[in-house]
Order: sequence, then C-alpha cells, then structure tokens
Amino acid sequence: MTQLKLQTMDITDLENIKLNTIQEDGKRFYVDDTGAKYPSVTTVTSLLSRDHIKLWRKRVGEETANKISSQAAKRGTSFHQNIEDYLRKDKEFIEFDNVLQEGMFKAVQPVLDEIVPLALEAPLWSPNLKMAGRVDCIGMLDGVLSVIDFKSSGKYKEEYMTKPWMIQMTAYALMVEELTGQAIEEIVALVGVEGHNAFQIFYGNPLDYIDELVDLRKRYSNLYGV
Repeated sequence: MTQLKLQTMDITDLENIKLNTIQEDGKRFYVDDTGAKYPSVTTVTSLLSRDHIKLWRKRVGEETANKISSQAAKRGTSFHQNIEDYLRKDKEFIEFDNVLQEGMFKAVQPVLDEIVPLALEAPLWSPNLKMAGRVDCIGMLDGVLSVIDFKSSGKYKEEYMTKPWMIQMTAYALMVEELTGQAIEEIVALVGVEGHNAFQIFYGNPLDYIDELVDLRKRYSNLYGV
C-alpha cells in the first residue's frame, strides 16, 4: 500500500492510489509497507448479513445457493463494467451479453447521464478506520458531491435492506474526506433490477451511519483480532 500524506490529494487523483491485497481464510486484506493488514470494507460489512446468508444457504441447499450466488456475482460484475465503460466514455458503444443486461443498463442510463464522475473504481484506505476498499464512483449528482454505489438485483429492494450498503458507502465517504479534506454530502445506491427494465435509487447522509460503522468495525476486530 502506498503511504500517503492525508488531505493532500484531489479527488481526481484517488484512482492513482496503489493497494496491495492478500487473501487469508477467504477474506481480503490490504497490506501497507509496514506489513499492517487492513480488512476490506465489504468484508467488515458482510458481518451484517452473515447469519442471514447462512440460514438462506441451509434452506435452499448448498448447490442451489452456489448457483444463485454465482449468477448474482456475474450479473453484478457485468453491470459494474458496463456502467464504468459508459461513464469513462472510453468505448464507442456498450456491448451486452444478453437482453437482461441491456434492459438493466438502459433503465439506469438516464441517471448515469446526470452523474459527473470525478473518480471511478478508486482504491481508498483509512488509518483511522483501519479499513480499505474500492469505491464505485465519487462524483457530482444533482449538484451534490456524492459517493455512488452501483448495485444489481433480481428483485426490488425495500429501504431496510439497504443499510449494509449505506454503512459501506459511509466508510468510503470518510476515507475520501480523510484523504482529500473534502466532505461527501450524500451517499447514493443506484440499483438496476434485472428482468423488470427498472431501477431504484436510495439516498443517505453518511453522518447518520458513522456510529454503526464504528461499532461494526469494533465487532470485526473482536472476532478476528485485526
């Protein structure tokens, strides 16, 4: 991990951060030059859904659960890549593997056209939170500096289901401020709903989730000693 003097970077420079990653016991860690390990933000926030996922896997069976998880991961990866390509404007046109991908993308496209991206897929880290990760997008939306996360789903989400996303984005928001000195005003989850040609958008204030993030980080440290 590149050692950086905090609050000296521009947001547009965040993509240039270099992070070293390792895998231990199925968990992703970022490692700095001193050998200190930081768990990924997604690993920490996964504690919120760990018990639910275990029950779900037991209910549907391992084979079915693995198949669904694999399909969801593939769908999410394609969705993220299509959005990144579109926002970067590096490609003349976006190619889709199937009509479901195309329908999801076209549903969110009007919102994408309103985003002014400042950093995409930017690595972030925080000595204060002792976490690191990679944010989907930091940009302006409706004139507001925002952390924006792109999600895909096979069904519509209810508000309460978005809490892990909000805590995840709050971590990124705090990291951005720590690295650049610029405060993120809003966190936004943009969800493409597969098979419905529709999208959902959820807004949050990162200040509302800081306490839960800190508590979750302490819980992770107590469980794994990192």
